[in-house]
Amino acid sequence: MSVESKKTCEGCCSKLKLFLVSLAFMYFSKAFGGGYMKSSITQIERRFDIPSSLIGVIDGSFEMGNLLVIAFVSYFGAKLHRPRLIGIGCLIMATGSFIVALPHFLQGPYKYETSMSHNTQVNGSENLLPCLSNHSLTEKDETPDVAATKACEKAAGSSMWIYVFLGNMLRGIGETPSMPLGISYLDDFSRQENTPFYLACIYTTGMLGPMAGFMLGSYLAKTYVDIGFVDLDSITITYKDSRWVGAWWLGFIANGALILLASIPFFFLPKSLPKQGEEDSSNKSTELTSWPEQENFLPDENQNAEDKEKRVTFKEMVKDFIPSLKRLFRNTIFSMIILTNLVAVNAFVGMITFIPKFMEQIYGQAASRANFIIGIMNLPAVALGFITGGFVLKRFKLGVVGAARVSIAASLGSFCMLSLQGFFHCGNADVAGLTVAYEGVTQVSNNPSSLLAPCNTGCSCSVKHWDPVCAYNGMTYASPCLAGCQTSTGTGKAMVFHNCTCIGISVTPAANMSAVLGQCHRRSECDSKFKIYMALSVLGAFISACGGTPGYIVLLRSIQPDLKSLALGMQTLIVRTLGGIPPPIYFGALIDQACLKWGTKQCGGRGACRLYNANMFRLTFLGLVIGLSILANMLWGVLYVKIVKKQKKLALRDQAKENGAEGKRLSNGHAHINIVKHREETNNESTI
Repeated sequence: MSVESKKTCEGCCSKLKLFLVSLAFMYFSKAFGGGYMKSSITQIERRFDIPSSLIGVIDGSFEMGNLLVIAFVSYFGAKLHRPRLIGIGCLIMATGSFIVALPHFLQGPYKYETSMSHNTQVNGSENLLPCLSNHSLTEKDETPDVAATKACEKAAGSSMWIYVFLGNMLRGIGETPSMPLGISYLDDFSRQENTPFYLACIYTTGMLGPMAGFMLGSYLAKTYVDIGFVDLDSITITYKDSRWVGAWWLGFIANGALILLASIPFFFLPKSLPKQGEEDSSNKSTELTSWPEQENFLPDENQNAEDKEKRVTFKEMVKDFIPSLKRLFRNTIFSMIILTNLVAVNAFVGMITFIPKFMEQIYGQAASRANFIIGIMNLPAVALGFITGGFVLKRFKLGVVGAARVSIAASLGSFCMLSLQGFFHCGNADVAGLTVAYEGVTQVSNNPSSLLAPCNTGCSCSVKHWDPVCAYNGMTYASPCLAGCQTSTGTGKAMVFHNCTCIGISVTPAANMSAVLGQCHRRSECDSKFKIYMALSVLGAFISACGGTPGYIVLLRSIQPDLKSLALGMQTLIVRTLGGIPPPIYFGALIDQACLKWGTKQCGGRGACRLYNANMFRLTFLGLVIGLSILANMLWGVLYVKIVKKQKKLALRDQAKENGAEGKRLSNGHAHINIVKHREETNNESTI
């Protein structure tokens, strides 16, 4: 009994399962950091007053870090101690996370732009005269001195975003070993039929990371950036304001600590393991063992695993690198998979980077609520999709062709959901002088002079600043001065502006001509459209994720076993280089073209965008995503045809071999015809 219980314990607590759990937790930790970075993009953009195109460069720095080392790590790492390399990568990732948070402690308190000095002293009487304040148009809008501007920028720490860029790049370098080395290690030592399930478990656990990251991002987006360092009662903006910056830095400190914890188990795992189910049969490493399905699908090259495994010297590894690359890219199916993934990832990365901003500008959602909704709805749907895809593969025992069918069906289904989203949207927010004329006529203009009207020309208002107030007629004005407000009462966030001459143009004389701080809420019908949009978005995310695990199986089963780590590394290298770095940049640059009102930096100059042309933003954003999705589906169709043709070719070759064997048996006078036929049918059935 004691021997049996010992074996049972060893089976339950095997090193392969320990590796599986450790890798899943590491995927959770790194995905947590990735999700939190995406949720903090808006906060970082506002904190450093940079445009969307530059924030795209910062977001792409993660992939830049990957690019620097991925090819060498994937190839040479496969010959070295893979778990230990993953652990070292975790330490580098943690260091990068701490560096990202560093600018908060190096620069001064955040100073949001405002057109006037809001009085925070408790005083119920009239305490401010917005329209009649002692300023002039020339004083507010004159070009600042270059030397003074440079000195101001240095004091304000406006170039501190470089630390975020470098820290994120370091995170990318540290993340490099996890995918090619972790997945190949797991696939080498697990049963073939268990691999899809294990992959589904890892990716499902990994998907919980972005969910937690977006949830934390949502909470911290409501927490003021300088919490603990400033008096919050003196802050006159709320988390719904486009100038608000949340405590983005706190999440990166938490992520660094989490990744440090995740690194520990990898330093105690062995370089190789016995094949799952063959623990007692041999002590020989099975790192390069090939499986029946791969032998059936890839019979063109004879594998000599024993010889390959002997190549352990660095000189021989370097010598074999270029020939291995040539062998890999001569595989047309592998090359086609890379191209298809490249287009699909372009669409996904561009969408996930700017989806919180899309919800904010099109549907009037606060950045914190957008992050919360993505974390609580979209990401669980993706996790469920990964599980479903893995279950379908395992339940129906699908081969390469079957997995390809599931992937292309999921791609087409998600495209349909994406196309429907474009029909449910809200219009522009009503902002006087930008989307609506002061007389109530609809217009769209990013010309600063359009903010001036007869009702506010006597106030000598600045047209540069964004300090919005909401009138009781539902119209937003860029500042109290541009609304023509004569007086104000109250303090801080509770300040109210009265006798606003511009408000009186579009309302009856007896109506309320007051305004409060902040932008007006969208119309009620926008909420119902947002709910439909979210339903389509969640359903599309689930359908798309159902094809994730099958697509990965198509990749794994289409490459030679001894090239697996190199193939996964090259796939990561190419897809992340061309699919991870450019999309945030060109998406951001095109989205910037839809900006109606740019903010003003503390030292002058153009800051982050405060208001977009919603229709132009929507057409640009969804147009790019839908266009890339159409191209990806076309490539999936070509890939599927190639896979089917190759499978048929291999089936005919196997049939010819069987017929030859059958003929040999008949010539020897042995009647084994029925057995051979039965085997042939079984092979054809299981392969296709």
